[in-house]
Parts: sequence; C-alpha cells; structure tokens
Amino acid sequence: MSSVALDVSRFAQARQRRGLLALSLFGAAFAAAFLLAVGYGAVAIGPGQSLAILAAQIGVELPWPFTAQQEAVLLAIRLPRALIGVLVGAALAISGAALQGLFRNPLADPALIGVSTGAALAAAAVIVLGGSLVMVTAVVPLSLLLPLAAFCGGLATTLIVYHIASRDGRTDVAIMLLAGVAMNAITAAGVGLMVFMSDDQQLRDLNFWLLGSLGGATWDSLGAGAPFLVIGALALLLFARPLNALLLGESEAGHLGFRVERTKRAIVVLAALVTGAAVALTGVISFVGLVVPHVVRLLAGPDHRLLLPCCMMFGATLLLIADLFARTVVLPAELPISILMACIGGPFFIWLLLRRRRGGGW
Repeated sequence: MSSVALDVSRFAQARQRRGLLALSLFGAAFAAAFLLAVGYGAVAIGPGQSLAILAAQIGVELPWPFTAQQEAVLLAIRLPRALIGVLVGAALAISGAALQGLFRNPLADPALIGVSTGAALAAAAVIVLGGSLVMVTAVVPLSLLLPLAAFCGGLATTLIVYHIASRDGRTDVAIMLLAGVAMNAITAAGVGLMVFMSDDQQLRDLNFWLLGSLGGATWDSLGAGAPFLVIGALALLLFARPLNALLLGESEAGHLGFRVERTKRAIVVLAALVTGAAVALTGVISFVGLVVPHVVRLLAGPDHRLLLPCCMMFGATLLLIADLFARTVVLPAELPISILMACIGGPFFIWLLLRRRRGGGW
C-alpha cells in the first residue's frame, strides 16, 4: 500500500472515530438532560423512578418504587413538556444548520428569512383580533387557530421571500437574505401594531408568546405539532450530501450531479415547515438555530452527515436545560426561554463578529 493511500486510510479512520465520539457525547448529554427535565421540580422524581414510570407504561417493572403522584406529574405535565422541548430544539437546530450550509453563511438561522417573525405576526393577530373572528372561531377553536395561524404565517413569509429571490427558475441567495431582512422589519412592525392595539390581558398573552415558553405543553398540542416537526427534520437529514457539495459552491455541486435549485427550494421550504411548527407550539425561541451548529462543528466537524444528527441531539439538549432553568430559577414564576437563550446567543454572536473582524474567518 502506498504512503498516500495509507495516509488517506488513517484520515478516514480518525474521522470515523471522531464521529463516533461526537455521537456518543451528544447522545449521553441528551439522555442526561431528558432525565433531569422529567425528574427535577417541585415534585422530585429520581432518574431511576423516571425510568421505572416510563417502563411501567409498556408493562415492564424496574426495581425503583414510585408514588401515584410522581407518576401523574411525570406523565401529565413533565413528559409532554420535555417531548415538545426535544422536538422543537432538534427542529430549530437542524434547520439552522441546513440554512447555514445552504447560504454558506455562519450567521444564517431560521429567523433570518423571516419564518419566526412571520409566525409571530400571525399569532399576534389571532390573539388581538380573535374576538372579531367570530365566524372563524365558530368552526376552528381558538386553541387550535393560534398554532395554525403561526404555522401559516411563517410559511407565507418564507414563500414571499423565496418568490422575491427567484427568477427564471434560479434563486439568488444574496437577494433572499436581503429580502428576509426586509420581511423581518415589516413583520416586526406588524407585531408592534398588534401590541399597540392590545388590552392588558392580550398584552400578557403576547408577551408569553413572543418570548417563548414550553409552559403550555399538552399531549394535544404535542400530537398536533409533532408530525410536522418529525417529518420536516427527518427530511432535512436526507440533504446531508447535497449540503456537503454546496460547501464547494453551487457550480461545483451541479457538476457533481446534484440538482442545486431543487435542493435550495426543498431546504428552504422544510426549514420554514419545522420552524413554523416550532413557533406554533412554543412561541418565538431565538438563537438555537444560530448557536447549536457552531458548537457542534467544533466537536464533530463540517460533514453534514454527522453535523445534522448531532445538531438535533444538542439542540434538544440545550432547550431542555434552558427550560429546566426557566421553570426553576425564579419559582413560583417561570422565566421566558428566549431571555435565557439571548443571554447565550447574544455574546456568542458578538464573539463571531469579533473573530471575523480579526481575520480569523468563520
């Protein structure tokens, strides 16, 4: 075997070991965060008890006794909340990683193309104008109309941005980013108008929605949003190879046999789908799609075949830990998750800009 072939083989083996290590680390962190999320709170439930309660639902007995109260709290309150946190965190993280790979821009995230603010505007309109939507609420309950409006608002905003950036069957990424900035400004102004028009109760509802929270998690809301999040996130995993090719440039990806325009359309629509569904479930939660891909790249590398699944695990872990702090740090009140995420994402964003200014690259 030649020295070049030997070096290539060693490099491949080292990359494989690094990938397995990264998957193991993120998987272990996710499992620990999930057990903490379902076990920690006013009613203490140990990790063994949590496992025993979950195993009992499928007829398996484990050697950790638990009370009826612990079982009721875990199954009715904490488990749906944790599962929504897992799905939303994973969806926001993988959509952020996919958009960063598509735009070849480390500052891209779902909010950049207007998904989050478009969903927030639609939800704010339902909250403030819901009383005048008598004909609609007579057919669709307000509890279902709110997440449905948020999902449709995010998707509509994305389609507008995509239409502006598309011409003759091709999509200009730079124009798409600029159109996203413009749509963010327009929808933010619309949200401001809804805030101005709201009364005291509506203003409290708006603040809860715009700042993000898992506090409204139920099995019904989980059942309504989970199909969009799961299908969209799993579909994004299928674009790992095209995203790797796009890192070389659009022309190079086309020469490698990938359909670049179809890939761009699919990734943008899927990112809008999962982000709109996430906002519909929990309100606006910022910075997950920006911070998580960068942290994962430091450990797992830029290969999207490994990056995307690791982002899903770390995004779920980060949101579970943030929610744990949100509901315990200021008891008996609950801190909005976006405040905690902004405390993490804001300094991280500034660090990226300073690193770029010093010529360190992305």
